Amino acid sequence: MAKRQETPLETAKKHYRAWLAAELELTTAQSYSIGTRTLTRANLAEIRKQIEFWENKVKELQNQAKRKGRNRIICVVPRDL
Repeated sequence: MAKRQETPLETAKKHYRAWLAAELELTTAQSYSIGTRTLTRANLAEIRKQIEFWENKVKELQNQAKRKGRNRIICVVPRDL
C-alpha cells in the first residue's frame, strides 16, 4: 500500500510545532557553565525568527487552501471624471 504524501500545509505545521517546542526547551536552560567553560544551546532570537516564519507560512497555506489556490487581487483604477 502506498504511503500518503504529506501536504505542504501539514509540513509547515510540523515545522511550526517543532520550533515552538525548541523555544520551550530553550527557556529552561539556554546556556550553562562548568568551571571556565560555557555552553550555549541555541540563539533565542533565531528561534523566534523561525517561529514567525513558519507561523506566516502556515497562515499563507491555510489561506490558499480556503481560496482553492487562488489569490484575490482587486485592481482599482482611480479616475477623475
